[in-house]
Amino acid sequence: MDFDWLNTFLEVARQKSFSRAGEKLHVTQPSISAQIRALETHLGHRLLERGGGKVTLTPAGKVFQPFAEQSLSQLKHIQLALADMERMPRGTLTVSANDSTALYVLPVLIAKFKKQYPRVSLSFVRAERTKTMELVLDREVELGIVSLPVKDARLHVETIHEDKLVLVVPPGHPLLALESVKLSHVAKYGLLLPKQGRRRESLDYLFAQNKVAPRVAMELDSSELLKRLILAGIGVGFLPRINVLTEINQGLVHAIDIDGLNLPRNLALISRHDTVLSRAGDAFFTFATGSVRGLANPSTVDSSLELTS
Repeated sequence: MDFDWLNTFLEVARQKSFSRAGEKLHVTQPSISAQIRALETHLGHRLLERGGGKVTLTPAGKVFQPFAEQSLSQLKHIQLALADMERMPRGTLTVSANDSTALYVLPVLIAKFKKQYPRVSLSFVRAERTKTMELVLDREVELGIVSLPVKDARLHVETIHEDKLVLVVPPGHPLLALESVKLSHVAKYGLLLPKQGRRRESLDYLFAQNKVAPRVAMELDSSELLKRLILAGIGVGFLPRINVLTEINQGLVHAIDIDGLNLPRNLALISRHDTVLSRAGDAFFTFATGSVRGLANPSTVDSSLELTS
């Protein structure tokens, strides 16, 4: 059934005239007659009586009229809802990130995003870097946030957060007395290291390249626990600056840059190259990156050594 038929039927019923209905709808009277005939044929009932210079509703027409009005009203609601969705994205979006990112980067990002897009329901999966990439590639989540570099050509990669790793030590530590701290100085003290993962591999590579053998005090599977142990004075360790910014400002720990070393820890938003994002996902992508994601060719990825978590 054509919605135009319903609109024409209701206008004829209101005007009680085919010609006046045609004037209102800006169509010819033959067109009005053809639409009414098509509607009556489709329903198998005569809806309008024509005679005596006016048009009136048949009993079937009187029964049908409120249903026609309701159908057009629902159509308008649907059109308004769809138009509103174009203006204001809604829906559910799932993003994956590791614990460190979830605790120290996402809260501010989420708060600002929700203020701008209150109708988008965000859901987060906390997973380490490799698992996050797998979830995105398997389409189990739409977006992921991981540390750079990312070299998988199937993924669209956009940097959203720039940070660096710093050596974190408790107050009064001997390294704070040095004017310049080298990696060899760090190796003399008990080092708290991630048990596994990209950051551990990068740190191992860094010490090996500089031919320095660190004293490993403890291996941990949580960046948050590593920070807690540094606060307790049990050792020193490398963490993203944002993870300890509050404690640094409070004087609970100190951050030390290693002489001659640049230890970037940048985060990127990843998504599948061959997948069109949902409106919620597209809104989050644009909000987080400041750009519009298309189905472009994979970006060139920096292959230089970067420390990641």
